[in-house]
Formats: sequence, structure tokens, C-alpha cells
Amino acid sequence: MIITGTLINVMAVALGSTLGIALHSRLPQRAVETLFQANGLFTIALGVSMALKANEWMIVIVSLLLGSVAGELLNLELIFNEKASLLGSRLKLGNQGFTEGMLTAFLLFCMGSMTILGAIEEGMSGRAELLYIKSLMDGISSVALASGLGWGVLFSIVPLFAYQASLTLLAAGFGQFMPDLMINSISSTGGVILIGLGLNLTGISKLRIINMLPALIFVILGTYLFLWINPVH
Repeated sequence: MIITGTLINVMAVALGSTLGIALHSRLPQRAVETLFQANGLFTIALGVSMALKANEWMIVIVSLLLGSVAGELLNLELIFNEKASLLGSRLKLGNQGFTEGMLTAFLLFCMGSMTILGAIEEGMSGRAELLYIKSLMDGISSVALASGLGWGVLFSIVPLFAYQASLTLLAAGFGQFMPDLMINSISSTGGVILIGLGLNLTGISKLRIINMLPALIFVILGTYLFLWINPVH
């Protein structure tokens, strides 16, 4: 099956999250809050390392600006929060931290270059070694994330599967048209968004991160436009 690597990845996150949730319910509130803040600091550090992968900062900056405007016009933050809160309420999981957990886990597990490279590898060659390695890393990370952020981390497997499986299937047909510049630009844009998310998790800011997510679409379009204008790049 062409999405075997993604299925393994989803199962690893599900198992790790389940273990993390079990730990979460046994920790005192002060410990949970500290884990929440530690996850925020880790998110900032990871975001910085990803952001520095940019080859052309102009692509990243313009994509973030256009994506943020589009997200504000669509009011994605309100829509996402309402849907996530409704899901948390219906499943009686509690709303506190549910949205943050889902969004944090999704960005951490999906915005790295390993996700894109692994999806391209499996889509074009049928090999999933990179995604297997990523599965191990994500499974371990999900234990720590879910212990601090709760059920939202487990439910991140839904957008994780949709995003990563879609990338794999696209790579099967169009992988040869995904240049290194695009991979690095997507990772860098995702890294900047992760920095903002980490600031929110630590309580330093209240940025509307979800409204910035359309930047991940604009960065693809921007990369193709840049390469069309600069074909020798």
C-alpha cells in the first residue's frame, strides 16, 4: 500500500498519545502547567531550527503576509475553535487545551522537512524508511505532548493522516515537480508559524496562529512563481 508509512506514523502517534494521556491524568495541575510551558519552549526551539532552512526569505515573508490576510478574511481561527470545542464537548474530553493540543501536534508532526521528504520518497519509490524513522520520533514526542496538552494531541491523527497521505499520493504523480526550494520554503514557513504557536503555549502572546495557516498554500504558489521568474535558480 502506497500510504503504509503514513498509517504506521498515525498508529505511533495514537499509541504515544494514549500513553501520554494516561500520564496526564495522574499528574498534579502544577506539573501539567509546567509540561505545557515546556512544550511551548520546545515548539519555539523547533520552529527556529525549521525557519532557518529558508533559501529565499522573500517567499516565506510574502506567503505569511498573504496567508494571514486570507486567514483573517475567512476567520479560520473562530471556525477551528468552534469545531474543536464542539468535538471536545461532545466527547466529554473538556475544552481546555484541546484546540492547542491538536494544533500543536499537527504542526509539529506535519511541517518538518522529514514529512515532505518521506512522503515524496514513499510516493515515488514505494519505500517508507524516512516515514518509519519519523514515526518513531513522533511516537516518542506524542507521549510528552499528550502528557501536557491532553486529548487534542490524540485527535491530531485525523489531520495528520489527511495531510501526509495527500502529500504521498501527490508525490506519486507529481513528486518530480517538487524542488528543494519548495520543500525548504514550506518547512521554513511552518517553522515561523511554530514559533508563534510556542509563544502562545508559554503564555507570552495570543497570536491567531490558525489564521496564518493559509501561508502554507501561498508558499507553494510563491515557489512556483519564483522559479518561473528565476528558472536558473
